[in-house]
Amino acid sequence: MSFFSSFATDMAIDLGTANTCVFARGRGIVLNEPSIVAFNTITGEVEAVGLEAYEMLGRTPPHLRAVRPMKDGVIADFDAAEKMLAHFVRKATGRRPLVRPRLVIGVPPEITPVERRAVKDSGYRAKASEVHLVDEPMAAAIGSGLPVSDPTGNMIVDIGGGTTDIAVISMAGTVYGRSLRVAGDAMNEAIANYLKRACNLLIGERTAEQIKFELGSAAPLAQPLSMEVKGRHATQGVPRTVVICDQQVREALADPLRQIVQAVMDSLERIPPELCVDIYDRGMVLTGGGAMLRNLDRRLAQETGLPVLVAENPLTSVVQGVGMILSDLPLLRKVALA
Repeated sequence: MSFFSSFATDMAIDLGTANTCVFARGRGIVLNEPSIVAFNTITGEVEAVGLEAYEMLGRTPPHLRAVRPMKDGVIADFDAAEKMLAHFVRKATGRRPLVRPRLVIGVPPEITPVERRAVKDSGYRAKASEVHLVDEPMAAAIGSGLPVSDPTGNMIVDIGGGTTDIAVISMAGTVYGRSLRVAGDAMNEAIANYLKRACNLLIGERTAEQIKFELGSAAPLAQPLSMEVKGRHATQGVPRTVVICDQQVREALADPLRQIVQAVMDSLERIPPELCVDIYDRGMVLTGGGAMLRNLDRRLAQETGLPVLVAENPLTSVVQGVGMILSDLPLLRKVALA
């Protein structure tokens, strides 16, 4: 380690569609905020980033626009992503670093070369000295404590905001990887569409997410749940309140959940035969915010016949794993994307 590196704040970043987490070497997770930027359309300046911008969703005047720079796990708005990343890097350091930091960023496994370049360019524009990219499922597996360097199969299913990433890992390499662009955001959209169709109720993104957290499940619950939902009548245009139950939310989530389950089943069919025994013995691990959906582990276990475990800290598994990679140079050389 050079003398100057002690003045830098090397960081590991999970640049997610819904949330961005930052891990600083020696300090752990220092930031976990929504991946949102609010712009002033008159001046072109950034008004708010992260949690402050999230509070503005659906409530901004015409001259303020809250945008999500990430879509389906990759950069959709390059300018907004650059400003968001620079803001989070500054906020995570808490000071102006004497030496430019080294960044390790988690990305989906099926990211294209163009999308990969966009992420790296955003890192360099955020004043990084080096930018390394690693597969999010690999990072999630490391962060979940799986023995990824052993010559055995480890299956990980990372259900984030924009993508569901499925991977089988052995000897610090991804033997099979797939990224399905159906995850938490698709569930929120499905809930909003269901209420519009079934109840003539229009709701915003934040309300749909709240319904998912409070009532969402992948299989019937032992105790029925219900809640009041406030929104706007779709045809009359007046405020309206309806009461919905967990059964209705399960019905709303049926299609995105079916796609996720089918993607897992398809992945199992493509696993090399030599690793099948390991997967059937050890099962799979769920990470990401979607892993917290009630009874999702039970549903996947019923559909696949495999043991299914939810990671201890599913929301932070990826950034914890990227942080461990950041602190282990030999491991970084093995798993960093070319």
